[in-house]
Amino acid sequence: MLAAQKDVAVPNEISRDLISRELMTRFSAARRHSDALFDLVRDESLYERPIAERHRIIFYVGHLEAFDWNLLNEYAAGFGLKSANPALDRLFAFGIDPVGGGLPSDVPSDWPALGIVRNHVSSVRSALDAALEKALLDFDSQARATFPLTRLLNVAVEHRLMHVETLAYMLHQLPLNTKVRPNNLQITPPQQSAPSIVAHMMPVRGGAVTLGLSRDAANFGWDNEYESHSVEIPAFEIDQYKVTNRQFLEFIAAGGYDTRALWTDDDWNWKAAQGISHPKFWEKQAEHSSDRRWLYRTMFDKISFDEAPQVLDWPVYVSQAEAAAYARWAGKSLPTEAEWQRAAYGAPDGSTRPYPWGSESPNASLGNFDLHRWDPMPVNSFPQSQSAFGVRDILGNGWEWTSSPFAAFPGFDPFPFYRGYSVDFFDGKHFVMKGGSSRTAACMLRPTFRNWFQPHYQNVYVGFRCVRG
Repeated sequence: MLAAQKDVAVPNEISRDLISRELMTRFSAARRHSDALFDLVRDESLYERPIAERHRIIFYVGHLEAFDWNLLNEYAAGFGLKSANPALDRLFAFGIDPVGGGLPSDVPSDWPALGIVRNHVSSVRSALDAALEKALLDFDSQARATFPLTRLLNVAVEHRLMHVETLAYMLHQLPLNTKVRPNNLQITPPQQSAPSIVAHMMPVRGGAVTLGLSRDAANFGWDNEYESHSVEIPAFEIDQYKVTNRQFLEFIAAGGYDTRALWTDDDWNWKAAQGISHPKFWEKQAEHSSDRRWLYRTMFDKISFDEAPQVLDWPVYVSQAEAAAYARWAGKSLPTEAEWQRAAYGAPDGSTRPYPWGSESPNASLGNFDLHRWDPMPVNSFPQSQSAFGVRDILGNGWEWTSSPFAAFPGFDPFPFYRGYSVDFFDGKHFVMKGGSSRTAACMLRPTFRNWFQPHYQNVYVGFRCVRG
């Protein structure tokens, strides 16, 4: 498990050495996760573009190392390495925002051969590892550095792990025959029946909720997580569980995609233009017309709702536009970031928990997260994970949409070494997501971590739950 890492100066050389070795262990583990993901794709398919708004997969093979090289070589004290191929460092430097400024138009032949990319990745790693081993032991230079090497390494680790998740949903869109099934793949077994989950709403007492990370905090956080501040919110009710595939089927059967009043103008125009009539991870069985005759596309299989009805109790993954339309149909709304935060981490006595369930570190018995599984699980699988307000499955098993635009907290200060990480998305067109999915590493399950996407992006492992005031 890739736990959260400290990001502050420590009092002695022994402590610094321990932190340095732990960071290098995490750095190596993150590399293994990304390498294993690329190994799932057959070589000839690495030049495919499974999501139109994203780069081809080959870009990400080079991007992760290019990011590490450009970040550490420019901002870490004592590096000053000479690149073996500056042109590749530039080519793989920057990604693109999905649903951003138009679709990319490159073709596979515009990209270097796979062998060239892999050789460059290998040489970058060797050079960085040698420099890191030396720099992490040079305590005097690190003490004088403008940017602590621990912070830069945390950025490198979490940047890679974010891509491990985004790459997972990219690869999810590839045809099944382009992927190599892992030997240890857990298969969703068929079963005769799946008991329905009773949809309760849990009361959440009004009060103060703390958003953001204190500047004095010991743990690492991204620039948009600062500064800690308190928000007062009135009492509300929130769904005990994420909305499931079973519940979303009812919305479809009721004509939810065809009811104009349930959609904003922008959302309706997007839906109509794209011909969207169901969640991205669902497919209609060609030989049937009943609304229950659906297939669910997992990473490595297509599963019939009829043959594996437990899939109906998995959280539905949809865009924010679809989630908001469902919420209106149900007579509810999506939670604000502050409401979600209070339901997840708050307590009736006004205290705040480190995790929804308490202080125990995240583990496989408490949720579907930290890269243990490829697929969702029924939303009632982790009763021991419930928050102080009785809300379950709120960490892992799918991110959750909020109604809050992604924006700076008071006191925001962009990272000088990565100014565009957050600022480029403070545009009122991206919305906060909280919680985490099965492919979210444990280090990003901290209460202050914020994810975000545009409301018409269907590809992410993100669901929702509703609130009522």
